[in-house]
Amino acid sequence: MDIEDRSSPNYNARRGGLAPSLVVLHYTAMGSADAALEKLCDETSEVSAHYLISKDGAVFRLVEEAHRAWHAGEGRWAGREDVNSRSIGIELDNDGTCAFDAPLMEALEVLLADILLRHSLPAKAVLAHSDFAPERKADPGRNFDWHHLAKKGLSVWPEAALKGDFMRNAASFGYPIELGEKLVLEAFRQRFRPMASGPLDPADRAMMSGLARQFPADVTERFGRRTPSRPIGLES
Repeated sequence: MDIEDRSSPNYNARRGGLAPSLVVLHYTAMGSADAALEKLCDETSEVSAHYLISKDGAVFRLVEEAHRAWHAGEGRWAGREDVNSRSIGIELDNDGTCAFDAPLMEALEVLLADILLRHSLPAKAVLAHSDFAPERKADPGRNFDWHHLAKKGLSVWPEAALKGDFMRNAASFGYPIELGEKLVLEAFRQRFRPMASGPLDPADRAMMSGLARQFPADVTERFGRRTPSRPIGLES
């Protein structure tokens, strides 16, 4: 695919010699791709991503994949912090209130397939920003079609399983359960039940059970931990 290089100064070395094991999807929450590019390439903003995809499907590379872009900020997935050092970040040109344009989604599919293949990553490596930082972030939001992406083999979608303990299963999938049921439920619904609301229900339990059984993370965090994750800065 055609990728235009727009170098951002906002990156550093991946800590501890880590290689990418996750891909994180964001929305820009800005009015245009040009505005997002300006911010992501502005040294004073101290934010960046590896890629930006515009509404018309143009793909921009801002930070080389070998480097640590500053897109994830504080958060924890499968018991591990410093998601920036473990991930490739993709910003999507969307204001967070509308559906994602077809050319953007088509370009994302091509880019994701290439990244997963080159880094030998499974579909479960593709995350929403809200998955690991639900207390701060809601992107790419309820308008993003995760089910469509999963049908392409570029994300995961569970088959409902026997109901079990929602939070224990959430921990098995990778969610930061130390943040509590309310935030974990919201993060889960953002991605897997975007039309749902109200208290935790049997459908939530069944789908989370399916995620835990079919797509378990390499969980390093004890299920019972409830202490907040260690801050690692803003988006750096």
